[in-house]
Amino acid sequence: MNPGAARVLDLLRRESGAPCSGEALSATLGVSRSQIWKHVETLRGLGYEIGGEPGGGYALASAPDRLYPEEIQAGLATRWLAREIHWFDETGSTNDVAHELARKGAAHGTAVVAEAQTKGRGRHGRVFFSPHHRNLYTSIVLRPDLHVGQAPTIVLAAAVAVADAVAEATGDAGAVQIKWPNDVLLGGRKTCGILMELAAEATRVAYLVLGVGINLNVDRDAFPLEFRSLATSVAAHRGAPVDRAAFARSLYGTLEAVLDLHAQGGFDAVRPRFEAHFRMAGRPVRVRDVGGPELAGTAEGIDADGALLVRDARGETRRVLAGDVTLREGPA
Repeated sequence: MNPGAARVLDLLRRESGAPCSGEALSATLGVSRSQIWKHVETLRGLGYEIGGEPGGGYALASAPDRLYPEEIQAGLATRWLAREIHWFDETGSTNDVAHELARKGAAHGTAVVAEAQTKGRGRHGRVFFSPHHRNLYTSIVLRPDLHVGQAPTIVLAAAVAVADAVAEATGDAGAVQIKWPNDVLLGGRKTCGILMELAAEATRVAYLVLGVGINLNVDRDAFPLEFRSLATSVAAHRGAPVDRAAFARSLYGTLEAVLDLHAQGGFDAVRPRFEAHFRMAGRPVRVRDVGGPELAGTAEGIDADGALLVRDARGETRRVLAGDVTLREGPA
């Protein structure tokens, strides 16, 4: 959206649906009425419904279901997160775009948002289902002052923010669960995946890219067949569509607060909130690490550095720093 159209949109939004004359818009913005008309046509082309009668002025009737920066930032209360947003109708991967921006010097908190991804990915290169105009796919450039070994706890902090945002959107906090380390479940089914990638300078983090994909409005029967019994969306759980821009504002606000808390006190400061959504303790689990042996046992909790604690068949407690966790049925 060009800056002129964005300013017209802001003025029309302030009128809360009441008409605003082209003459008033022209005077406020210091451009001709012909230019105002062109900006209005640009907005209509983007999906905004704007009424306009000769002599009656322009009125914003509705906004499209799009994650335009202007929609997300209208009412966004963050200080540093998502104050700059790069929007794409479609891209390969928002993480790839964020990496490129970070390499060019993008500021801490710069966000990338896409309506669809053609190469969305999860951990270990798995495909992340990313259909058009249904969900939220976002990646954020972070520049924390961290040792590389501390970086994995950022994923756990992000999971807290997503879990809180999903709980608020559904009104059903009891159904929201964090599955260590990077999935958020809703009613026992995956609704969000988080992927963190980093660049380092010696032992310090140069920047992080935090990718978050959340199923918001996709129907359960729209998931690929192999995912249908494992995945869900916020809308499917609550029985009503989600305002995606409003959800993005909620997520960014919660994420900024959690990351600020993490920056001030490390994972210890976030840990109680993580544990409030972590319901794996006491449950049989199976942990697989790429290229490593499989560990079966009972989840006991989370260590101070975010490691998963698992009691194995011999009764020994093992610290798991990475791996895929499957919740098992039956005794450990």
